[in-house]
Amino acid sequence: MTTVLVVEDEIEIARVVRDYLRNAGFEVIVVGDGGSAVASVRSAKPDLLVLDLGLPGRDGLDVAREIRRWSDTPIVMLTARGDETDRVVGLEIGADDYVVKPFSPKELVARVRAVLRRTRTAARGDEIVRAGDVEIDTAKMRVSVGDTQVDLTPTEFQLLATLAREPGRVFTRSQLLDAVHGVAIESYERAIDAHVKNIRRKLEPTPGSPRYIVTVHGVGYRFADA
Repeated sequence: MTTVLVVEDEIEIARVVRDYLRNAGFEVIVVGDGGSAVASVRSAKPDLLVLDLGLPGRDGLDVAREIRRWSDTPIVMLTARGDETDRVVGLEIGADDYVVKPFSPKELVARVRAVLRRTRTAARGDEIVRAGDVEIDTAKMRVSVGDTQVDLTPTEFQLLATLAREPGRVFTRSQLLDAVHGVAIESYERAIDAHVKNIRRKLEPTPGSPRYIVTVHGVGYRFADA
């Protein structure tokens, strides 16, 4: 059974999230603070993490940063913060999606399923994508540049693979959202900018002057064809 770790300090919200996820067929573990979240990811190895940002003591963004140092477990963030910048920071840290409080529990379940679906889709194929000196092994979800392996989150992996399969093609942000989320309206277009920034930081020799993922101003992005 697929296991979801819910990190939420508000008891009523945690209960509702737990119940909806269980009713959807997931095994659910609930913890209420950042330290327990990190420990549970290490010990229980959940398939996905639902992480509240407004945790007592240790901020959810800090928890996500630590987890991303050693784990690519998909993360869906829960946040009451209305500032778009905070949500973009979460995506740049390596979150796969976010849901803003107050939220629909049904929407949260749908987001969890969507993230897991694209994670499994990325891992299921046996395709090797090569574009320049970038190699993408879809079966093993591995990316390398020359002899250097690059660790990406599932969403970052799917986004890079989409671009690299068709070097030179210009993708709009909406098209990229549709490719990685299954439907463009599941998220917002600035999320793509955040994910691309994160991929560049990991992939590009000089992120400020990208060699692989090129911005097409006013349109979107393309993978360099030369």
